[in-house]
Amino acid sequence: MAENLYEGPITMTRKGIGFFAVEGQEEDLLIPAEWAGHALAGDIVKVTPAGIYRDPRGVMPPRASGKVVEIVSRARETFVGTLVEEDGLTLLAPDYKKMYVPIVIRDRGEAPIGHKVLVRLGEWAADKEYPLGHIEQVIGPAGVHETEMRALALGQGFSSDFPPGVVADAELLEKNGATILAEEAKNPKRRDFRNVPTCTIDPFDAKDFDDALSVQKLPDGNIEVGVHIADVSFFVKPGTELDTEALARATSVYLVDRTIPMLPEVLSNDLCSLRQDEDRLAVSAVFTLDADANIKDTWFGETVIHSNKRFTYENAQEVLDAGKGTMYEELSTLLALSKKIRASRAKRGAIEFDTAEVKVELDAEGKPIAVHLKERKATNLLIEDFMLLANEAVAKHLSKLTSNGGPHFQSLYRVHDEPDTDRIENLAHLLRVMGYHLKTSGAGKVTGAELNKLLESVKGKPEEYLIKTATLRSMSKAVYATRNIGHFGLAFDFYTHFTSPIRRYPDLVIHRLVKAHTGGVPITATEMQDFDKLALHASEREVAASDAERDSIKMKQVEFLALRVGEEFNAVISGVTDRGLYVELAETHADGMINIRAVGDDYFEYEEKHYRLVGRRTHKTYQLGDPIRVKLSAARIAEKELDFVPV
Repeated sequence: MAENLYEGPITMTRKGIGFFAVEGQEEDLLIPAEWAGHALAGDIVKVTPAGIYRDPRGVMPPRASGKVVEIVSRARETFVGTLVEEDGLTLLAPDYKKMYVPIVIRDRGEAPIGHKVLVRLGEWAADKEYPLGHIEQVIGPAGVHETEMRALALGQGFSSDFPPGVVADAELLEKNGATILAEEAKNPKRRDFRNVPTCTIDPFDAKDFDDALSVQKLPDGNIEVGVHIADVSFFVKPGTELDTEALARATSVYLVDRTIPMLPEVLSNDLCSLRQDEDRLAVSAVFTLDADANIKDTWFGETVIHSNKRFTYENAQEVLDAGKGTMYEELSTLLALSKKIRASRAKRGAIEFDTAEVKVELDAEGKPIAVHLKERKATNLLIEDFMLLANEAVAKHLSKLTSNGGPHFQSLYRVHDEPDTDRIENLAHLLRVMGYHLKTSGAGKVTGAELNKLLESVKGKPEEYLIKTATLRSMSKAVYATRNIGHFGLAFDFYTHFTSPIRRYPDLVIHRLVKAHTGGVPITATEMQDFDKLALHASEREVAASDAERDSIKMKQVEFLALRVGEEFNAVISGVTDRGLYVELAETHADGMINIRAVGDDYFEYEEKHYRLVGRRTHKTYQLGDPIRVKLSAARIAEKELDFVPV
């Protein structure tokens, strides 16, 4: 690369100011709006240093700056938003908050003003303030539940509709799938588990069952546990339209009221769903465990199974609590083993993040009627423990097989780097301000055991959720990679995703690898060379899916609370800035803001080091983590924002 020309992603603020990280430099380069060259958030750009920038308004202190000289590639080509009219122009007001300009629509065709549309970004001339765009899809009138949900998904690049080729493949499978499955079940190459007690345990509203557990006591006193995962790779072959589309999606998306599946329904809810009382194909990790859950032996390969019972987490828990009922023996054996597996994980320093998930209940029209926290039962943890066991074992197995540099030289890992030392120092400082101590080694290193101590100490306190969230945010992001660096959060040296091929593409690839190593179809060198690209793409789609999921919950929380404007709530201060206070409600975990002008009749100063606002005259203090009683003053559903005032 030419000297003083850097290439990489740019981050942008809502005001169109950019920041660009240069390796080895502590502070990002500031890219003033006039030097951003029409770059948008996440674009890959070429930047040249441009000396010290002095803000003409004097708002920002002088700092090292850069200038965008080329946009190498756009992070996103399409935007969802609402059509508005301004000064005789038709504009798209984008939903994406980091899109800092509207898009000019020259030909809006039949699309009415006030409707949500999907727009493809067109030309953005250097001398023009706004880019051009053309409408690709009219979604529907803004503010309507169906429109908003589809808009959230399309905004992240996910569509419920499958291309014609995939629909045709799915129709063929609907016609012939059952026969193909029955034929393959007879394949002597598959290990037969149909006579071993087997069950699935899933949420009550689950439509697809991609994992089952079998359990039997062996003559020598050991216990055999089979982790059986739907054999999606039997039906989805590389190079088919089904496969191409599954790869493009890379993941299913779970919005508040719907699932946008990675695979057509005939696979996800039927042929690959491990339904009760039906023979199904699986790829399995089978463990021989002693009474203390130590692994004595493992086996990986293709199987045929027959689930005896479809449990919900609640049903299975009821059987365990009652001490009798369907498959009580098997469930209690699995539970006892899972507790031992978890204890040994905790001993290694796995971090116990059991953050509560928010569940929004909707009526038939999609209106939110209740918001509560999902309760995690012992049966949730039981399933989690065996899935983690299988994921780790498969990662180790494939790592051994690929270390010889032979034809199968690559694998896919799920990696989680150690936390960034600066972030841990910031977290430790924040915790000190709130009266907690996180033990770190001088250089901002922290162990899983210390993080667990912290999480244990905040249980049941008003600030529990806030501290868990802050701790989670200080962690690195788990991603897919071909180079294994281990998984810090789980304290595993080897980890991959094997247990959900119905809803995650990397798991499907891992299944193909497991089969390739047991005499199945080999994976070509060309396919393996694409693993790096695949890892990057799957990681990016995962983030997009979780953003869509989070936004759908947030929108419904705001809609739920819109009917309660004027009411008072218990909350905790979850953030402090010079613009005001962020608060999180105790019961719904919805968050919103108290503008600094609404904090009180005093001039409040922001003390950044102490995460607090202090009244100049009254010395009244609002500090991060403080409980606070608030009144809801406004709910803006379209923006997914809530405004509060202190009571």
